[in-house]
Amino acid sequence: MAKRRSKIIQLPFSNQVNYHAVEEREKNIVGSRIDEARKRAGLSLAEFSALLNRYGVTVSPSAINKWTMGIVVPNAYQLLAVCHALDLDVDVTYFCADHTPVLNEEGMEKVRTYRDDLIASGRYKPPVKAAAIRYVDWPVSNLAVSAGTGEFLGGGSFEMVSFPENTVPEEAAFGARVAGDSMAPVYHDGQIVWVQPCEALSVGEVGIFICDGQGYLKVYGEKEPDAAHIVEFTNSYGCVHPQPVMISDNQTYAPKAVEPETDFRIVGRVL
Repeated sequence: MAKRRSKIIQLPFSNQVNYHAVEEREKNIVGSRIDEARKRAGLSLAEFSALLNRYGVTVSPSAINKWTMGIVVPNAYQLLAVCHALDLDVDVTYFCADHTPVLNEEGMEKVRTYRDDLIASGRYKPPVKAAAIRYVDWPVSNLAVSAGTGEFLGGGSFEMVSFPENTVPEEAAFGARVAGDSMAPVYHDGQIVWVQPCEALSVGEVGIFICDGQGYLKVYGEKEPDAAHIVEFTNSYGCVHPQPVMISDNQTYAPKAVEPETDFRIVGRVL
């Protein structure tokens, strides 16, 4: 039978440290270091307890006192929360008995100040990982407004397009593409606008309209009816209603008054 050989593990020189977990706990090194840092921060046990709660650690003042006395020790996550709460920019040797700081407190304060200056400059911060973008599918009219026909209201004239979730207003029911430059520079050709269905608009609001079968994106306006049309805009009680006007942002396009015989509808409000 072959003789079993034991394996000798040679640790790298850098790992040959004078550390023994049982001895360190008997000396209560971790609890002492936490208590020293708490006192330097000028926190009472109650104040330190409230501060740790903000970092997800629910621990009573009496429990913290047990840490300082070495009766119990914080777990790894609690210890990390302690470091964040007390702004301890330290390595693991800080919680070792033979820890000798490279710098005194005044030197550490200068390091913290220099670190804050570097961070504030923005040149030395690590790149921030972009948050995951959620997309939603939303209906968009196949026919453009300002040049297309009113058929974009039909159920079969929409396509589903994906958009970043935070770009679609909550009130939006569908999107519509802009055609032409009549609403430039606010709205440009090919842009998708979001529409909230409604039957009435206030003067100055931007809306989608159907006028004799044509779809329009315009600013809603009103004016007093011309004398020739005053009768058509007067109701049975003798009240004269204002005449709707579709107004372009591009001043090279004249306002378009809605004639009384026109089939005119408000589709919705542009958000």
